[in-house]
Amino acid sequence: MRALLPALAALVLLLAGCGDGGGGSGADASPSEQAEQGQPVLGQTGDEEPAGPALGFPVFATKNTTRVGGADPVANAAGVAQAVHPSRSEDTRPSAVVLVDQDDWRAGIAASQLAAPPLRAPVLFTEADELPEATADALDKLQPTGAEEAGGAQVIRIGDVAKPDGLKSTDVTGANPAATARAIDRVQATALERPTPAVLVASSDRPDFAMPAAGWAAKSGQPVLWTGRNALPPETKAAIASHRKPDIYVLGPEDIISEAVFEDLRKLGSVKRISGPEPVTNAIAFARFTDGSFGWGITDPGHGIVFASARRTLDAAAAAPLSASGSYGPLLLVAEAQALPQALQDYLLDIQPGYDKDPVRGVYNHGWLMGDEAAISADVQARIDTLLEIQPVDTGGD
Repeated sequence: MRALLPALAALVLLLAGCGDGGGGSGADASPSEQAEQGQPVLGQTGDEEPAGPALGFPVFATKNTTRVGGADPVANAAGVAQAVHPSRSEDTRPSAVVLVDQDDWRAGIAASQLAAPPLRAPVLFTEADELPEATADALDKLQPTGAEEAGGAQVIRIGDVAKPDGLKSTDVTGANPAATARAIDRVQATALERPTPAVLVASSDRPDFAMPAAGWAAKSGQPVLWTGRNALPPETKAAIASHRKPDIYVLGPEDIISEAVFEDLRKLGSVKRISGPEPVTNAIAFARFTDGSFGWGITDPGHGIVFASARRTLDAAAAAPLSASGSYGPLLLVAEAQALPQALQDYLLDIQPGYDKDPVRGVYNHGWLMGDEAAISADVQARIDTLLEIQPVDTGGD
């Protein structure tokens, strides 16, 4: 039951990023108003005519899954930020939030690094210099307290994005994606008072191969630095050099990040490649990978797992705080909304929990799903729920 409790607690927050549909909201809204606003229905008695999908089952949650059901990453980021930071008291509010342009997926993934300690700043999205309603509403609810490690900033602006009134901001800029990632890493290094011992290098051309980097950056605080297929940008070289011969991990196969780049990286530190031949298996390879203190190493049950559509790149950044809190875990990808890839199904079977006597003494997996049914269908959610469920194991005894 451990996994079900955060799922239920989060239900009232999942669609908070979708904006105010008029009338009451949250606890002040009637069941019919909640249904009209697309919210899970709360406070309905058993003898009332159903006003909507009470409690949000089975699409918003099942016993082993919770869905952040926005139609786009802007709404999903707002929902995740409020699930991770309920903001009902000062100690549940974030110290800072990160604002990134919704059209800049590279900045979004790189900025996921700032969701790690000590800042723990969730990523929210802007429309250039405007705040979408979901983002503005989330900021109003989150009320960031100010991060001492970032000069008291309540908002960390990545690039030329909106500047919210009444909140102290700090600006992070770069002339190109590699320079922006380097600047973000400097913010994290300053907050930590040291560079990290490892860095992750991902493709600036193939977002579907880079997406799994966001969750790891949020968990570890290690940077996501960018490279082209055949050329390593000078800004990335400089960023790696500032880590003083770090362990370097390349995310993606040779046809995405070439051996020439791999060899160039050898001059800057020790290098290892993590890869699968396509985005789904690439994400699974990263989930399995471990090298000392680097990597998820998820080869056994008892973990949180985040699922997203490979076609919605910025959901990776939106979901990153889920990988860095609660039931920590990697991001896995679904290629098509209506089908669970066989490789992903096989992986979930490999790590499915089991028990031989009493499931209460077992360990549990829990899944967070990013997006509405256009991203991951209810049928796929139901299959994921089954594969996460703890199962009896026949040990051959009595």
